[in-house]
Amino acid sequence: MKQREVSFRKSERLCGVKAISELFAEGRSLNLPSLRVICRFTPAAAGLHPVRVLITVPKRHFKKAVDRNLIRRRIREAWRKNKEPLVMLMKQAGRHADIALIWTDTSIRPYAFTEKCITEAISRVSGLKY
Repeated sequence: MKQREVSFRKSERLCGVKAISELFAEGRSLNLPSLRVICRFTPAAAGLHPVRVLITVPKRHFKKAVDRNLIRRRIREAWRKNKEPLVMLMKQAGRHADIALIWTDTSIRPYAFTEKCITEAISRVSGLKY
Protein backbone atom coordinates (compact mmCIF):
# COMPACT_ATOMS: atom_id res chain seq x y z
CA MET A 1 0.00 0.00 0.00
CA LYS A 2 1.38 3.38 -1.02
CA GLN A 3 1.75 5.90 1.79
CA ARG A 4 0.17 9.28 1.16
CA GLU A 5 2.64 12.10 0.67
CA VAL A 6 2.45 14.75 3.38
CA SER A 7 3.78 18.10 2.24
CA PHE A 8 3.56 21.81 2.93
CA ARG A 9 3.03 23.54 -0.40
CA LYS A 10 2.79 27.21 -1.30
CA SER A 11 -1.01 26.93 -1.60
CA GLU A 12 -1.16 25.91 2.09
CA ARG A 13 0.68 29.03 3.24
CA LEU A 14 -1.17 32.19 4.12
CA CYS A 15 0.30 35.09 2.18
CA GLY A 16 -1.01 38.36 0.89
CA VAL A 17 -1.55 41.59 2.81
CA LYS A 18 -5.35 41.51 2.53
CA ALA A 19 -5.74 37.92 3.80
CA ILE A 20 -3.34 38.46 6.70
CA SER A 21 -4.88 41.77 7.78
CA GLU A 22 -8.38 40.22 7.69
CA LEU A 23 -7.14 37.33 9.82
CA PHE A 24 -5.71 39.63 12.49
CA ALA A 25 -8.73 41.97 12.40
CA GLU A 26 -11.52 39.36 12.47
CA GLY A 27 -9.86 36.20 13.79
CA ARG A 28 -10.37 34.53 17.15
CA SER A 29 -7.37 34.10 19.41
CA LEU A 30 -6.30 31.14 21.53
CA ASN A 31 -3.44 31.43 23.99
CA LEU A 32 -1.66 28.16 24.62
CA PRO A 33 1.60 27.64 26.49
CA SER A 34 4.41 28.78 24.16
CA LEU A 35 2.01 29.44 21.27
CA ARG A 36 -0.66 31.95 20.30
CA VAL A 37 -3.13 30.83 17.66
CA ILE A 38 -5.34 33.20 15.67
CA CYS A 39 -7.91 31.56 13.41
CA ARG A 40 -10.63 32.74 11.06
CA PHE A 41 -13.25 30.49 9.47
CA THR A 42 -15.04 31.26 6.20
CA PRO A 43 -17.15 29.25 3.75
CA ALA A 44 -15.06 27.12 1.40
CA ALA A 45 -14.03 28.82 -1.84
CA ALA A 46 -12.97 27.15 -5.07
CA GLY A 47 -9.23 27.15 -5.62
CA LEU A 48 -8.31 27.68 -1.96
CA HIS A 49 -6.73 25.03 0.23
CA PRO A 50 -9.06 24.16 3.18
CA VAL A 51 -6.47 25.33 5.73
CA ARG A 52 -3.85 28.02 5.17
CA VAL A 53 -1.28 28.77 7.86
CA LEU A 54 1.06 31.65 8.75
CA ILE A 55 4.02 30.91 11.05
CA THR A 56 5.78 33.74 12.89
CA VAL A 57 8.54 33.90 15.47
CA PRO A 58 8.99 37.41 16.92
CA LYS A 59 12.30 39.19 16.67
CA ARG A 60 11.63 40.63 20.13
CA HIS A 61 12.29 37.22 21.74
CA PHE A 62 14.98 35.89 19.36
CA LYS A 63 17.42 38.49 18.11
CA LYS A 64 19.43 36.08 15.94
CA ALA A 65 17.87 35.06 12.64
CA VAL A 66 19.32 31.56 12.92
CA ASP A 67 17.33 31.01 16.13
CA ARG A 68 14.09 32.29 14.56
CA ASN A 69 14.65 30.10 11.51
CA LEU A 70 15.30 27.01 13.66
CA ILE A 71 12.04 27.47 15.56
CA ARG A 72 10.14 28.25 12.35
CA ARG A 73 11.47 25.05 10.72
CA ARG A 74 10.43 22.99 13.75
CA ILE A 75 6.92 24.49 13.74
CA ARG A 76 6.59 23.95 10.00
CA GLU A 77 7.64 20.30 10.28
CA ALA A 78 5.29 19.64 13.22
CA TRP A 79 2.43 21.26 11.26
CA ARG A 80 3.23 19.24 8.13
CA LYS A 81 3.15 15.95 10.05
CA ASN A 82 0.01 16.63 12.11
CA LYS A 83 -2.29 18.83 9.99
CA GLU A 84 -4.33 16.06 8.31
CA PRO A 85 -7.21 15.76 10.85
CA LEU A 86 -7.92 19.50 10.66
CA VAL A 87 -7.76 19.53 6.85
CA MET A 88 -10.21 16.61 6.64
CA LEU A 89 -12.56 18.28 9.14
CA MET A 90 -12.62 21.51 7.10
CA LYS A 91 -13.24 19.60 3.85
CA GLN A 92 -16.15 17.68 5.38
CA ALA A 93 -17.68 20.82 6.88
CA GLY A 94 -17.32 22.81 3.67
CA ARG A 95 -15.32 25.47 5.47
CA HIS A 96 -12.01 27.24 5.03
CA ALA A 97 -9.63 28.19 7.86
CA ASP A 98 -6.85 30.77 7.96
CA ILE A 99 -4.54 30.23 10.93
CA ALA A 100 -1.63 32.22 12.36
CA LEU A 101 0.78 30.40 14.66
CA ILE A 102 2.83 32.82 16.76
CA TRP A 103 5.60 31.37 18.94
CA THR A 104 5.51 33.20 22.30
CA ASP A 105 8.08 31.23 24.29
CA THR A 106 11.35 33.03 24.96
CA SER A 107 13.61 29.98 24.80
CA ILE A 108 14.48 27.43 22.15
CA ARG A 109 12.70 24.20 23.00
CA PRO A 110 13.32 20.67 21.64
CA TYR A 111 11.34 19.46 18.64
CA ALA A 112 9.21 17.09 20.76
CA PHE A 113 7.92 20.04 22.82
CA THR A 114 7.18 22.03 19.67
CA GLU A 115 5.28 19.11 18.13
CA LYS A 116 3.24 18.70 21.32
CA CYS A 117 2.29 22.39 21.21
CA ILE A 118 1.27 22.18 17.55
CA THR A 119 -0.84 19.03 18.04
CA GLU A 120 -2.59 20.69 20.98
CA ALA A 121 -3.25 23.78 18.85
CA ILE A 122 -4.68 21.65 16.03
CA SER A 123 -6.99 19.81 18.41
CA ARG A 124 -8.18 23.09 20.00
CA VAL A 125 -8.84 24.70 16.60
CA SER A 126 -10.70 21.55 15.50
CA GLY A 127 -12.97 21.87 18.52
CA LEU A 128 -13.92 25.52 17.90
CA LYS A 129 -17.39 26.42 16.70
CA TYR A 130 -17.28 27.99 13.26
